[in-house]
Amino acid sequence: IREALLLLLEAAGYQSKGYSDAQSFLDAYDNQAGCLILDLTMPKVNGLELQQALSARGCTIPVIFLSGQGSIPQSVQAIKAGAFDFLEKPVDSQLLLERISAACTLDARQRAEAARLAALQYRFEQLSPREREILTQVVEGQTSKEIARLLGISHRTVEVYRARIMAKLQAQSVLELVSWAAISGFHTPG
Repeated sequence: IREALLLLLEAAGYQSKGYSDAQSFLDAYDNQAGCLILDLTMPKVNGLELQQALSARGCTIPVIFLSGQGSIPQSVQAIKAGAFDFLEKPVDSQLLLERISAACTLDARQRAEAARLAALQYRFEQLSPREREILTQVVEGQTSKEIARLLGISHRTVEVYRARIMAKLQAQSVLELVSWAAISGFHTPG
């Protein structure tokens, strides 16, 4: 079945690799983009166990299960553990290709979002301690005058710091700045 699946994927224009068992896959996998097609019944480690091992590693690659012997509890377990889909063998080739396309699209979106978040977090890390202190007050809703009074600096100095923060974070508005602070995990004391 693995060879037939590889031929189908190649004919559909996908680059794919087949592995004889879960450990061979784990040894070779290096967080490549795409999706993973698993059978429930595989030698040594079954598909659900492989899915759990990937999840424990923080791997978010979409998983499509194929099974000729899957039970409803197994399919529920797979979906609850984050499987993208669970298809029964024999599976219609067109349906499988549609689900693979959807899984690969999801993976691309997740990777793009992860890259965007990493870039955002990097920009937050570039803030100086004083900029972080001012940003904390901005996130808490303080005005520049209130921040100046609280920190014992001039209103103009606060405005300069706010402008630097906006530039470093590439934010267009305070609302965007506050939203990004929440998304990036920027935490305020207290």
